[in-house]
Amino acid sequence: MILTPEQIAEFNEKGYLKYGRVYSDEEADTLRERMFDVMEGRSESRPERVADFHEGKPRKMIQIVNIWEADSMFRKHLYQPLICELVAELMNTDTVRVWHDQVQYKPPKIGGATDWHQDPPYWPIIQPADLVSAWVALDDATIENGCMRMVPGSHKWGAHKGGTIGTDPTTFEPLPDLSLLPEGTKIEVVPVEVKKGEVMFHHCLTWHGTAWNDSERGRPAIAVHYMPGYTRYQPAGGHLVEHHVTVKAGEVLVGDHFPTVWENGLSVPH
Repeated sequence: MILTPEQIAEFNEKGYLKYGRVYSDEEADTLRERMFDVMEGRSESRPERVADFHEGKPRKMIQIVNIWEADSMFRKHLYQPLICELVAELMNTDTVRVWHDQVQYKPPKIGGATDWHQDPPYWPIIQPADLVSAWVALDDATIENGCMRMVPGSHKWGAHKGGTIGTDPTTFEPLPDLSLLPEGTKIEVVPVEVKKGEVMFHHCLTWHGTAWNDSERGRPAIAVHYMPGYTRYQPAGGHLVEHHVTVKAGEVLVGDHFPTVWENGLSVPH
């Protein structure tokens, strides 16, 4: 075991855990430069998607989905042994697979926000909602440039029955329908600053969002959404990567595009 009982208890209680360094500054810098290569069309191949969520608007957010398909270094990142072992411990599972990865880059001064949300509503084709995301900062993520913000304990409330949570556009506070939450719910917002090369983990049901970036520094990061080995394909709605699914409804989601990265207590070669 790498994590202490106290760290696992913290994750189970809060729904997120800031772990610490998994890459040196030099390694993080290299990944960041490779990210820009993919974003600007200079990569070995193409990812699933590169999109500007705010194209033509004053604020921008660049999203890359499955950057590992475009760059061998990001494919290697999926299998990073320390991250995979930590995820397995947080999930308490002996098998970990990749659902997909995601880059969200906030440019300096004009970086847009990601509204308050849970992840499962965006992932309607997989069940159960037991995934853990590993969010690695490729440069310092601070309050000023739009670091992640969490609501501790919100993963225990289940899926928000309103579908979306809502965001105050001025204060960036969550605006849920309180009648849909457990009685006595306390909504506390905690900004989580993460330094370059560090990782933070969060449960897929934990409420999270990221405010805008008004600073002089961009906010690059890579999130890999990991799923326990029992995650099933349960088609309902749709998803960008669904065309890669080769199993039948109700079966465990396996396949070349959902690689196994940890099995039987060991890192899987890649």
